[in-house]
Amino acid sequence: MSANARLNQIAGQVASSPDAARQQLLEKNPNDIVITAAFRTAHTKGGKGGFKDTSGAELLAGILKGLRERSNINPALVEDITVGNVLAPGGGATEFRAAALLAGFPVSTAVRATNRQCSSGLQAVIDIAHAIRAGQIEIGIGAGVESMSSQYGPGAVTEFSELLESHPEAANCKVPMGALSEKMAQDRNIARTKQDAFAAESYQKAEKSQAAGLFDAEIIPITTKVINPDTEEATTITVSKDDGIRKGMTAEALAKIRPAFHKQGSIHAGNASQISDGAAAVLLMTRAKAEALGQTIIGKYVSSAVVGVAPLLMGVGPWAAIPKLFEKTGITKDQVDVFEINEAFASQCVWCVEELGLDKKKVNPRGGAIAFGHPLGATGARQVATIMSEMKDEGWKVGVTSMCIGTGMGMAALWVRE
Repeated sequence: MSANARLNQIAGQVASSPDAARQQLLEKNPNDIVITAAFRTAHTKGGKGGFKDTSGAELLAGILKGLRERSNINPALVEDITVGNVLAPGGGATEFRAAALLAGFPVSTAVRATNRQCSSGLQAVIDIAHAIRAGQIEIGIGAGVESMSSQYGPGAVTEFSELLESHPEAANCKVPMGALSEKMAQDRNIARTKQDAFAAESYQKAEKSQAAGLFDAEIIPITTKVINPDTEEATTITVSKDDGIRKGMTAEALAKIRPAFHKQGSIHAGNASQISDGAAAVLLMTRAKAEALGQTIIGKYVSSAVVGVAPLLMGVGPWAAIPKLFEKTGITKDQVDVFEINEAFASQCVWCVEELGLDKKKVNPRGGAIAFGHPLGATGARQVATIMSEMKDEGWKVGVTSMCIGTGMGMAALWVRE
């Protein structure tokens, strides 16, 4: 039975047996789109951290090289690499092709960039999965990268024409994310105390996980150079740990930080995702192909959903996308072991979790973007590496990744661990 036919069969059981649908998801079939490797770089503080002087293309080359070496895949077998990115001029297409060549992939490996804003890394992984499912390629890599140190700023959004400005909903697409999230927090009555408590927990979970070495398996160390701004001297370092995690953070400490977007607002630098640099990559192929090559299968891609929401309410994206994903796969929240929901802002993540009625213990158990950063194009692929590692360590089988998306969208994907 084809993968699409299986999904249709599962979807038909939504009302009667979500548990049976979950059980079918766990079955192994030759046409499954499987993951044989998923890694990320550390995430570092934008403008201050270990990657502040490293270009996005160099980060991409590092993660692709690490993925190639650790998976032991013959690079000549990788037919396509899709890279999620948001800020690079020209979509990053030229330098990303160069990065793949630098990483040891032959000229026969095609490369392209894709941009769906905050879900770009997830979109890249899913695009590769769907290309394999459609028979266009047999083996591919979905990746994501962002150097916010070098490319984040006002220039990331171009000026709108008078025609675009004349349409109210179209004009809303360029409202800054912070202002959008502040408005959502006010409209949805999301108290600052609740946001700060959520953010503090993110830091605490990430600090505990880092101290226990729980991120080590998913992170590929990258050797690079960092420049001292005072002396302009370059020092070679190896970056292997997220450097944005604030130790000993509490809700009481966060309560002392001034609002960033409105004098009487609730959103500030401590309860929003960090500006950061990083990359991630995921190697995919069919189960039959992986077995033939002797590749270690760590999990599989099942399905995904993408939705549009009002631009001014972009933060509700996961709330809209996750139920659509459940409709497609026949399961409910009760059949999911773990959720990785991007913490763009504590306000939107708290609201989505509560409105969906999710068990908070299942959401971002090792912390999230508030604690260790959100390199825009990389996050979607990073979540795959993280959720695969979490599920392995905890013995979980079914996981969902999701995020809100600038201009008003949401995306979600379902993954199974071997």
